[in-house]
Amino acid sequence: QVQLVESGGGLVQPGGSLRLSCAVSGDALRYYIVGWFRQAPGKEREGLLCINNGDGRTYSQDSVKGRFTISRDNAKNTVYLQMDSLKPEDTARYYCAAEGPLELIGTCGVRYNEYDYWGQGTQVTVSS
Repeated sequence: QVQLVESGGGLVQPGGSLRLSCAVSGDALRYYIVGWFRQAPGKEREGLLCINNGDGRTYSQDSVKGRFTISRDNAKNTVYLQMDSLKPEDTARYYCAAEGPLELIGTCGVRYNEYDYWGQGTQVTVSS
């Protein structure tokens, strides 16, 4: 059974940075597409970025493009979300999710129903 555990959340001032980690266990990360999502109180879960298995290509939603970056380290079975220039509206619980295992290189997306495994999330609060 694949398990995902997010870490790295916390309180940060506007304009600051955080790096979230998503540690994957139970299978080799290289077989999985991974996405990052967030959910603020009273709002729907929002897909943000994703990264392919195999070729490592990424996709970012316009709302975070240029500020957030997704990367993966298959040797460490970990995916990262680097968040820069944070805004108060980025305050939310952040989740990573995995789709797979995939034998062929997929094309990642940020629709939540594409993903098979989810972490419990980590809270990010952007406030002065």
